[in-house]
Amino acid sequence: MENKILQMVEKYNLIEDGDKLVLAVSGGPDSMCMLDILKQLKIKGITFQIVVAHLNHRIRKEAKEDEQYVENYCKRNEIEFYAKSIDVQKLAHTNKIGTEEAGRIVRYEFFDEILKKTKANKIAIAHNKNDKIETILMHTLRGSGMEGLKGIEPKRGNIIRPLLACERTEIEQYCKEKQLNPRIDKTNFENIYQRNKIRNVVIPYIQKELNPNIIQTIDRLSDILTYEDEYMEKQTEAVYRRLVLEEEKGKIVIDLKKFNLQEIVIKSRLIRYIIKRLFCKT
Repeated sequence: MENKILQMVEKYNLIEDGDKLVLAVSGGPDSMCMLDILKQLKIKGITFQIVVAHLNHRIRKEAKEDEQYVENYCKRNEIEFYAKSIDVQKLAHTNKIGTEEAGRIVRYEFFDEILKKTKANKIAIAHNKNDKIETILMHTLRGSGMEGLKGIEPKRGNIIRPLLACERTEIEQYCKEKQLNPRIDKTNFENIYQRNKIRNVVIPYIQKELNPNIIQTIDRLSDILTYEDEYMEKQTEAVYRRLVLEEEKGKIVIDLKKFNLQEIVIKSRLIRYIIKRLFCKT
């Protein structure tokens, strides 16, 4: 496990010298594994700090115990700890959005808050390889394009995912060996949400009846699509440079005749690329 995470960190340059990471820790197996490994991970020539952020969603009656469990671990290991409690279900009802979406929004708002408060520069999320495959299957059901079928990325902006090369079974085994006794969210076994159905019903069925190595198979597919998407992005940028006539703040003018001569796959990518340049600049 440690070697896998170390290789992941080095391959994608997830952690650099002088980094200060906000670790998103729920108390479950994934985040506790990430916390336990990163607090002792030795990366050649790199010194970094960690702080822990825990959000209490107030959904489960055990939520306060989860918070206390994470806080106790941090106290024992002298790790800076921050917690916040938000009624996510009430927030979802008020804003007329799903509970999952409301939870995701408040989590990342909280992590950003702690990032600024502690003067950290990166947020570490404990997504694993199974999460990645579940996401790809969800995107497939929605008719996603190549970008969606790449799944979860190891690094996006200031968010890193050092556990992405690890399968859930490996993480659970690590927690058992290290006697971490992580908290278990029983709602993960309730097939109410789409992700839970994919995790608990669809993938086990495929593993049993069609392909026992489906996790590795889709992960390889994701790698292939990632390389192909990177190549297509480079081609799109090259075509853009040939087509653009004028570019200034809030305005891009391209050669329409040349645009119409492009293949449809390049046209659609050009449109998305132009929209990003117009509206997604920092």
